[in-house]
Amino acid sequence: MKDLLLITPPFTQLNTPYPATAYLKGFLNTKNIPNHQMDLGIEVILQLFSREGLTNLFQVSGSGFQEFGQEISENSQRIFALKEEYIKTIDDVIAFLQNKKPTLARQICSMNFLPEASRFNQLDDMEFAFGNMGLQDKAKHLATLFLEDLSDFIVENADENFGFSRYAEKLGRSANSFNELYEKLNAEKTFIDVITLEILEKKLKEIQPKLVCFSVPFPGNLYSAFRCAQFIKTHFPNVKTAFGGGFANTELRDLKDKRVFEFFDFITLDDGELPIELLYQNISESKNEFKRTFLLEKSEVIYKNNSEKHDYKQSEIGTPDYTDLPLDQYISVIEIANPMHSLWSDGRWNKLTMAHGCYWGKCTFCDISLDYIKLYEPISAKILVDRMEELIEKTGENGFHFVDEAAPPALMREVALEILRRKLVVTWWTNIRFEKNFTRDLCFLLKLSGCVAVSGGLEVASDRLLKLINKGVTVEQVAKVCRNFTEAGIMVHSYLMYGYPTQTEQETIDSLEMVRQMFEMGILQSGFWHQFAMTAHSPVGLNPEEFGVIPSVKEITFANNDIEFRDKTGIDHSKFSFGLKKSLFNYMHGICFENPLQQWFEFKIPKTKIHPDYIHDCLLEEENFNTKPNSKIIWTSGKPLVEFFTKSKKGNTWEMATLTFHEKTNVFSINLEKDKANWLLETIDEIALHKNNKALNFNDLKSKFELNFDDFELFWYSKPMQTLRENGVILTL
Repeated sequence: MKDLLLITPPFTQLNTPYPATAYLKGFLNTKNIPNHQMDLGIEVILQLFSREGLTNLFQVSGSGFQEFGQEISENSQRIFALKEEYIKTIDDVIAFLQNKKPTLARQICSMNFLPEASRFNQLDDMEFAFGNMGLQDKAKHLATLFLEDLSDFIVENADENFGFSRYAEKLGRSANSFNELYEKLNAEKTFIDVITLEILEKKLKEIQPKLVCFSVPFPGNLYSAFRCAQFIKTHFPNVKTAFGGGFANTELRDLKDKRVFEFFDFITLDDGELPIELLYQNISESKNEFKRTFLLEKSEVIYKNNSEKHDYKQSEIGTPDYTDLPLDQYISVIEIANPMHSLWSDGRWNKLTMAHGCYWGKCTFCDISLDYIKLYEPISAKILVDRMEELIEKTGENGFHFVDEAAPPALMREVALEILRRKLVVTWWTNIRFEKNFTRDLCFLLKLSGCVAVSGGLEVASDRLLKLINKGVTVEQVAKVCRNFTEAGIMVHSYLMYGYPTQTEQETIDSLEMVRQMFEMGILQSGFWHQFAMTAHSPVGLNPEEFGVIPSVKEITFANNDIEFRDKTGIDHSKFSFGLKKSLFNYMHGICFENPLQQWFEFKIPKTKIHPDYIHDCLLEEENFNTKPNSKIIWTSGKPLVEFFTKSKKGNTWEMATLTFHEKTNVFSINLEKDKANWLLETIDEIALHKNNKALNFNDLKSKFELNFDDFELFWYSKPMQTLRENGVILTL
């Protein structure tokens, strides 16, 4: 028995748990509140995609296949005809995707093992597409197509709302009224509902909770959360239900419809730690203290925020705890043959946050008025790496995805240094802003610490629109930062936007040309286009007239986030969607850069005004070699091998030293005068990366040098020292 049951409803990710319940569990542990968590999504997927699940699926769907009629697609007919092959192979395919049967990759890649339907028609030249990813990844991609074929069959014949990472998403999007969702909840249960509720009932009987808390991050989790809460109210009437998470935080701040409370007793907003602690006290100790909580009182929707307690600081909320979740049963899938793009769906990642909120907090399309963005609070590097070590010990996984709005460069630097000082072997990636502080040296340091990728918003690749967005970057700056990451061996993904208010067709095409050049130059590895959506809590949504848009005003009784609007330009930006995404798909595969932009669109577009070498020329500018006086100087290598020799010229002789450096992937040498070489060898210990001593800055190093020699700058910018910097032996941070 546990007092609290934390649930992530179907569906979020297949490869790793969505972190919200793990964060809450970690906090509740610090308060000794008995709790249990479950990812209902992965449990439903594993039940559905099993021999038993597929047998049931084909039986349920079979009545429509007694005689193939015109209403049944050829694709569904083929899958049904091959149903025994799907049932036969499904358990092995899932085990392979769980990394339990890696040798099955050869069978899968034989192209004579998996039944194939329409998803396999999109296969490119597999050898070309997976030339840099390997046999296991190729097999994962084929197995993913196999599952997507089955998904298409489910949508057509069993449950039209099914989706691997979202379910009935359209019911949650811009649902200003609760009517459509309420009607759906009072209709017959769907095929997926039946599976979901059977699993939920078993868990409720096992745990016997007093309070069930649903964390709902996205619109695609909304329907399932309500369906589960409805089941609890019907069959376990003494159990209280609560609803929080990303959807509530952004969409339900103007909630008025009392029918919502037929399903949930409480709906909480923003950080969930203190609100849930108070709900627990209300239930177990009959207190009447609430934090940012909607509830029904005297048949009226009431918002209560009567607690005087302050929210917990990030240092006080504990380490996320993944206990109870079936970590060895998540499945890795690869939808696109792109190493960077696959990070979201391939591999099990421990989720952590470097800082609460966004240190920039100015982008006009973003919900910067809400606490999850505007309240910025970083965690110390020491606490963060302590949590990493704790998670490695508990989960056995050393992969980390920092899910920040934008990880701060200074904190990333300190985290990297802490990882390296402790000699941890970790792999990590995060979201960033493409700001100038990501220098070549910092990117190299991040790579040394285990960083493999970053994602960030280029948004509209237009300096005019970036200024209007208040992004704080230029296209040239983004290009240079992407170059710095890529040259350090860190992959880069860019979020791209079209249809921002006042954006012209010319700017859309010019933005595409900028993106094309970045991929062609090899400084972007992955990207995703999305059409601008105006949200209620962004500067554009709060002040639409300032941005040239006319909102469609509706009565809000349920959800309020996405706002329908009309751009005064009158441009239908949606017409660009297919062409932008098709071109990007090809660029991510490293092909079709020479194709005219017009080829991606079925309607006439303006010719780009961007010079074909614009990005190339941006990257030609030499870096400023001036070093700031307070820059930290860090030695990343071990001690070199030293050989002394005598050099003669015009009758003069002097002692020299050859310093040979054996790095992981190369070896190189430099020559220095003997006394300066000895000085450098003595100094290494003071600036060594793996030492716990305080790093010297440039001025400290200069003073130390000039105790024995003249003109430190001449030495620092000499060819031998530049060779060390170019090879990453000395970093200036």
